[in-house]
Amino acid sequence: MTAVLGGCGLTGGSDEVTLRLVAADYGDSAANSSRKYWDSLVEAYEKDHPGVRVEVSVHSWTEVDRKVKEMVDAGKAPDLAQIGAYADYAKAGELYTASELLSITTQADFLSQLAAAGAVNGTQYGMPFASSTRLLFYNKSLFEQAGITPPETWEELAADAEALKAGGVKYPYALPLGPEEAQAETMQWLLSGGGGYTDTNAGTYGIDSAENVETFDWLKDELVDKELTGPVAPASLNRADAFKAFTDGDVGMLNGHPSLMKAAAAKGVKFGMVPMPGADGPSRISMGVADWMMAFKQNGHAEEIGDFLDFVYDDENVLAFSREYDLLPVTNSVWDTMSSAKEDADLGPFLKALPASELYPVGRTSWAAVSAAVKEKIGKAVAPGGSPSTVLRELQVTAVAQESAE
Repeated sequence: MTAVLGGCGLTGGSDEVTLRLVAADYGDSAANSSRKYWDSLVEAYEKDHPGVRVEVSVHSWTEVDRKVKEMVDAGKAPDLAQIGAYADYAKAGELYTASELLSITTQADFLSQLAAAGAVNGTQYGMPFASSTRLLFYNKSLFEQAGITPPETWEELAADAEALKAGGVKYPYALPLGPEEAQAETMQWLLSGGGGYTDTNAGTYGIDSAENVETFDWLKDELVDKELTGPVAPASLNRADAFKAFTDGDVGMLNGHPSLMKAAAAKGVKFGMVPMPGADGPSRISMGVADWMMAFKQNGHAEEIGDFLDFVYDDENVLAFSREYDLLPVTNSVWDTMSSAKEDADLGPFLKALPASELYPVGRTSWAAVSAAVKEKIGKAVAPGGSPSTVLRELQVTAVAQESAE
């Protein structure tokens, strides 16, 4: 979902600066392509800044990160990139820090956990551009037919799944641990069990912690082995397929993000959303996700880049983007606005979960390799004959090795 711009330099008059931005495309059709958002924003900016031109190219999420990497490798880094990861570029010394670019008020307005996730060794390089959280979706019609209520604990989730299965529901709980986005489903479950990918106290990975092993033991024993996760093995079920099954009315419960609301409503599915159940009650921490804006030092223009970014993060622009794409805002001021606005009521549960969310450890350059390993292996933890402790230990070894190689 990003636009690619190409290198940056001087064009036109000798005093005119051209900034090139590569951005991701958050639209699902030509009608709502991010190109339209950026065209409108750039037009407004250039109107008041005649000495600066901003050229934006937008690419799909399947290719935007690769496009930027190719540009950087070719020595033609864009001035700005709005993509999925920043840590490798920060480690290589290729990025400006946020404080070198943004006004104090702009930088201070980022939601604290998003700003923290944009930091490497305590210095912020990644500027959050869009965010999201995850909640447990449930099919209201199927729940009514089964005579059950939304779960607050793992035990209640398993009981609800049993009732849904007894009623013939194809996927009582859809558990997508396939390679598309297994790292997300995994993290949601780890957080609900009081664990996570990292040991926050030690500042290291803690994938094979006792809490995490207990969580996956429960998943395997109480959901998967009891055939409460549907006809497709979790290791083979991808998120997109699970979402489609939900919009087809074949799923009782699954974890989802805001875009699922529109897709389900379009298919006439009546749904509700609640916090992810935990071992002893609703999970206090939800999983958060952010996409990132970063600025490359290669072409200079720090002053112009910073001024443009202050405009990008103006309340009006952040609000317009969030509403256009059903995403959550990255600033406190717009979070306040959306949390109280009637037109954003549908996003209310996600907005409420955002301040207490935890993000992937994206500030670690090792995370890309660790995430890939999770996608490849985690489904084996709940497979017949699988051992959660063994798989989580293998992932921990991979994570430690990647950290050591940094």
